[in-house]
Amino acid sequence: MQTKPDKRIRAALFRDRLGLAMTQTAMSQAALARHVGVDRSTISQLLAADSSRLPNAQVVAECARVLQVSADWLLGLTDRPERGAELLAASLAMTEAPRALVDDQIFRWHLEAAGYKIRHVPATLPDMLKTDAMLRWEYDPHLGKSTEQAIGASRDRLNWMQNARSDYEIAMPLHELTAFAQASGYYTGLPLDLRVQQLDHLIALADTLYPSLRLYLFDARRVFSAPVSVFGPLLAVVYLGRHYMAFRDSARVETLTEHFDWLVREAAFGARDAAAHLRQLRATL
Repeated sequence: MQTKPDKRIRAALFRDRLGLAMTQTAMSQAALARHVGVDRSTISQLLAADSSRLPNAQVVAECARVLQVSADWLLGLTDRPERGAELLAASLAMTEAPRALVDDQIFRWHLEAAGYKIRHVPATLPDMLKTDAMLRWEYDPHLGKSTEQAIGASRDRLNWMQNARSDYEIAMPLHELTAFAQASGYYTGLPLDLRVQQLDHLIALADTLYPSLRLYLFDARRVFSAPVSVFGPLLAVVYLGRHYMAFRDSARVETLTEHFDWLVREAAFGARDAAAHLRQLRATL
């Protein structure tokens, strides 16, 4: 169990590390004060040998930014100073996105987030909620034999969600489901029997898996979202088409979490009502 250092120890560590970072960057007290936006006396007090003062969060963040080290390192929360470029490299990664999500990366992200809530805005219907027939219609023209891998990956993720004790929230635009039901746009040419089977499958999953699986439907004329997945507090991933842009820094993960929660608040149909809307669509077929 970690012991919490008292304020004087924390302040001494901050003072030593602030001084070290200033030395390594040849930054004077006056220059640091100017860049941070405080009086020089504030920096002098932080560096005073007998000081037990800790700055507020904004000053810590600005010092870290100017000196290109992590705020956690300045505060003694980590032993890795990490320069600015290293921080960016660690917090942002570009990962190739295969057409059918058959790579192991997506599943590894799910496994990493076991026990945490996963939030997901899919590019089309969520793969793990599609029928086998729907996946074959969608992927056979592009992948051929590899379609079976896509089906297996989708089953794996659905099975994982059912057994991992992780809440799974999915937010979708209403027009996506309407286009699907009408076989328009992306779904042009989708046979009626596949649409009926897929809607029945969605309804069954929405009913049987609730509340572990919660589906929200939003009006894209009022709110908008790019495809994004948020894996608990650990990781947020934006889907670009050929690549995933994955963020691990807490600020961006929190921002994308708040974005998803905004979609949920603004949803035209909440988790309790989504299945009823799916039944209405089903009745039109």
